Amino acid sequence: MAHFAKVKNGIVTQVLVVDNEHEDDGEAFLNSLGFAGRWIKTSYNTFANQHELGGQPLRKNYAGVGYVYDEARDAFIPPKTYESWVLNEQTCQWDPPSPFPGPPYVWDEESVSWIIPEPK
Repeated sequence: MAHFAKVKNGIVTQVLVVDNEHEDDGEAFLNSLGFAGRWIKTSYNTFANQHELGGQPLRKNYAGVGYVYDEARDAFIPPKTYESWVLNEQTCQWDPPSPFPGPPYVWDEESVSWIIPEPK
């Protein structure tokens, strides 16, 4: 199955699946069915510029509703996680200012650091 993301004003508004026979003409096929708009192919197996099955990654990440399609990077970028996080140009994922130390740490945007949450 082939996946296509509908992009309006640079934002993904919908993701649909079509039969593999329409993998090369997905946008035209979807438009012919009444799903008018710009449709860009995305790969269900692509995350952080890696293909989970060892294939060629497509557009850095599998598109999701609310993702940005960056035409210059030809990449789908998820919504920004936290204001302090920065875009990793290689993966098009948002990275924290400091590496994740592992569980049980969680990100605290107020202190811009990883903290251990207080028990409830």
